[in-house]
Amino acid sequence: MMPTRTPAVLTEQVRRERHVFQRRVVVLPAYNAEATLESTVRDIPRHAVDEIILVDDASRDGTVALARRLGLTTLTHAVNRGYGANQKTCYDTALRSGADLIFMLHPDYQYDGRLIPAFTEIIALGVCDVMLGSRIRSRREALAGGMPIWKYLSNRALTIVENFALGQNLGDFHSGFRAYTRAVLETLPYHRFSDDFVFDSEFLAAAVWFGFRVGDAPMPSRYFPEASSINFRRSVVYGLRTLQTLMRFNLQRADLMRFPIFAPK
Repeated sequence: MMPTRTPAVLTEQVRRERHVFQRRVVVLPAYNAEATLESTVRDIPRHAVDEIILVDDASRDGTVALARRLGLTTLTHAVNRGYGANQKTCYDTALRSGADLIFMLHPDYQYDGRLIPAFTEIIALGVCDVMLGSRIRSRREALAGGMPIWKYLSNRALTIVENFALGQNLGDFHSGFRAYTRAVLETLPYHRFSDDFVFDSEFLAAAVWFGFRVGDAPMPSRYFPEASSINFRRSVVYGLRTLQTLMRFNLQRADLMRFPIFAPK
C-alpha cells in the first residue's frame, strides 16, 4: 500500500494562497570547484536568496579559500565523504539556519542560477514541492550545449524508465539544480540515502513515495572542460544503482518488501 500522503497534500484553499518564504537558502555541494565557483555565484540573484552555503568535500584546489573570499557560509569535510554525504551536510546546515526554501546548485557552472526566482514562484504558488532544472528541452539544444552523446543517450533511457517506474513525466531526472520546500527535507529520511551519486535518485524516489509533487522547467545545457562530470565507469554504476532504487520502490509499493529509504524519519 502507498503511504498516507499528508506531508504534501494541500487543500484547494491552501493551494490558492501564494506562500511567502521567509528564508531562502542556496546550498553548493563542492569538490574541486575553484575554476567555476565564482561564475556560478555571480549568476545567483542575490535579492532572491538570503544565504549561500558551500560545503567542501575535501577539495585539493582553492575552493575553500575562494568561497570565503566571496562571502559564502563555508563548511568543510576533513576527508572526502562522497557526493551524497556532501548534500546531507548541506541540507542539515540549511535546516539549522531556518531555511524554508532550499536550492541545491552544483557549483560547476553547468546550471543557470538566474532561474532561482522562477523556481521560487512556481513553488510559492503551490504548483510543486520539488523543482528540477531540465537540460533536455530538445535534443539539438542539449548536444549543442556540449553534452556528450553517450551521456545524452543514457540520460534519455534512464529518465524514460524512471518516469514509468515512478509515475512521473519529467524531462531530466539527473539535474544538479533542484529546489525543495522545508517540508520535503523534514519528511524524507535522507540520512539513510547513499553517500555516493545515487543519493539523487533515492531522493526523488522517496519524494514521490511520500506524495510530494515534483516538477521541472527547462534550462540551458552547459558542458565544458572545467565543468565536473563523472566518468563512464561511474556513470554505469550510477545507472545500475538507480535501477535498483526503482526496483525497491516498486517492491515496496507492491507491499512485498520494506526499505529504510521509504520509511518515515
